[in-house]
Amino acid sequence: MNFISAKETKERFDQKHLALIDIREPYERDICHIQNSIHVPMGDIEKIKNEVTKSELETVFICKSGKRAEATANLVEKELNIDNINVLDGGIVSWIENIDSSLEIY
Repeated sequence: MNFISAKETKERFDQKHLALIDIREPYERDICHIQNSIHVPMGDIEKIKNEVTKSELETVFICKSGKRAEATANLVEKELNIDNINVLDGGIVSWIENIDSSLEIY
């Protein structure tokens, strides 16, 4: 598992080199989200694993600050034996601070 900055995530996501999986709860995503990210709440680990295995792209997990994404990445990485999993360092808060300040911080 690797940590990836908001700036690098944006560059690679815009170039369609990454699949961005938002693991936050629906109420959090309703407040703000990254357009074209895939929403699968953390509690639905089987769907998360499906998204990772069907994607041919590297995966980046995103939550509010990065802690839940890190735990999810560790679990998925160990269970699926996949090593190209990333965590958005600082989560959506970092994205808002560095990329899109129009989104609401909660």
